[in-house]
Amino acid sequence: MPKNLRIILWSAAVITFLGLGYLIMQLMKPNAGSSGLMILIMLLLGLVLGGIIAFLATKNFRAEAPVIKESSHTIAESMRKVFKVVSAEGHFNEIYNYEESTKLFNFIPSKKKALVIVQAKVLVGYDFEKFKWEVDEQNRKVKLLNFPAPEILSTETDYKYYNIEEQFFNLFSKDDLAKIQQNGKRQVIEAAKKSHLPEVAAEQMRMLLTELLETKNFFLENPSKISESKSQIGFSGL
Repeated sequence: MPKNLRIILWSAAVITFLGLGYLIMQLMKPNAGSSGLMILIMLLLGLVLGGIIAFLATKNFRAEAPVIKESSHTIAESMRKVFKVVSAEGHFNEIYNYEESTKLFNFIPSKKKALVIVQAKVLVGYDFEKFKWEVDEQNRKVKLLNFPAPEILSTETDYKYYNIEEQFFNLFSKDDLAKIQQNGKRQVIEAAKKSHLPEVAAEQMRMLLTELLETKNFFLENPSKISESKSQIGFSGL
């Protein structure tokens, strides 16, 4: 219970019972010899009763600890083995401006808009299940037959809303917010496609395969295939 409210309750209780004591004293009309004693008794009675009322009020107003109940049910729909390697990571801050205009009753203009900052971490890599190569054991070399384009393996996004403007008959709904987040994420993906992430991912993968084969005394016959596949197919992803 707040300290100020406690003080107010104490004061109100004391004043109330002092007033009550004074009223009783006036009704009883004691003689002059005993009036001083009666006033003292009423003061003590008012203080005692006021303290009791204030204590009870404080106890009643004291907030009880909340009772929290939680439950969770997790169902695994499907699982499968994958071999995907992250070879590049990018961080993006995308400014997404959303504005919607409409007319109420076909003649009253209404507008709502929002400025959203999309902060995202994009992980780019390769799915090894899409690789195709041939191995020449005699000459200790590996030739890439098909090398896929890099993919967006994961996109973690956070949304911060600024400058939200809406009108009474044109408010943001849950569907509006979901669409804003979806469009903002799409813009981040497009920005990642146009960035240097594909080149970084391809170079990292080329180094990884080259070093991995060298540990087995093999060499990569056509490492340029990695960069070619990226430039020809483009940057695939989510």
